[in-house]
Amino acid sequence: MLFTGIYAPIATPFQGEQIDKEALRFNLERYSASPLAGLVVLGSNGEFAYLDSDEKMMLVEFVREHTDSSKRIIAGTGCETTRATIKLTQHAAKVGADAALVITPSFYKGSMTEAALEQFYLDVAEASPIPIMLYNMPRNTGLNMSSGLVCRLAQHENIVGVKDSSGNIVQIAEIIKGSPDDFAVFAGSGSFLYPTLALGGVGGTLAVANIFPETCVRLYEAVQAGDHDLAKSLQHKLLAPNAAVTSRWGIAGLKAALDLLGYRGGLPRRPMLPFDEANLPELRQILIDAGANLA
Repeated sequence: MLFTGIYAPIATPFQGEQIDKEALRFNLERYSASPLAGLVVLGSNGEFAYLDSDEKMMLVEFVREHTDSSKRIIAGTGCETTRATIKLTQHAAKVGADAALVITPSFYKGSMTEAALEQFYLDVAEASPIPIMLYNMPRNTGLNMSSGLVCRLAQHENIVGVKDSSGNIVQIAEIIKGSPDDFAVFAGSGSFLYPTLALGGVGGTLAVANIFPETCVRLYEAVQAGDHDLAKSLQHKLLAPNAAVTSRWGIAGLKAALDLLGYRGGLPRRPMLPFDEANLPELRQILIDAGANLA
């Protein structure tokens, strides 16, 4: 299987309205020293929808260049058109990405039927020099990729996995059951990492892995070792911090948590509002309760 383990979908630090390369380099050094299998650049947590095409292309190259060569790099290359997606995917391949994570086009939701999505992914997979991972993110796109659609696409030799962020554990189970044995099913959130792994999933791309990489990897390794009691206790420990940096406070919460933990988070790009500092004591306590050592 090409892809297994825990990946962090990294944040994009900004200085004003510009990408802060020094802050990003600092974070990449820490992630390079972590037990993570790899990183996702240009994911939802990286504010990819707020980046222009030149910034996206620069970021993939920069992240590959400044991340330890032992870590795999997956680049989020999904765009609204097939043409733009192929162009970004081919660039990501050229600068060293190991795979492309491709989200569903979603602006014209009514036209994004299963037939349209299936053709989109087949076209991208045929044109891509690197393997493709499907990205199902209904909370942001308003579209859900059914288990049947994913399992059909999984038959293509260049479509090697899926990041499912739906939280629909029945759907995830159906994908695991109905896809080839070498198709990688990843949990798309730390809130259901253990159930996904217990059902036969092989990894996760998790916002919470940005702030608790070791805990997420320990959970993964516990399942591999058959220590389900430890895995369940770690899953419980991740619930509150995962919610804090996703459904509760979103990107602003993730960046505030990164700052508290000694990474470089900073502010989200406008029009997203910065983290409300009135919530900092609660966020700090959530991190401490989950095992963070905050000075």
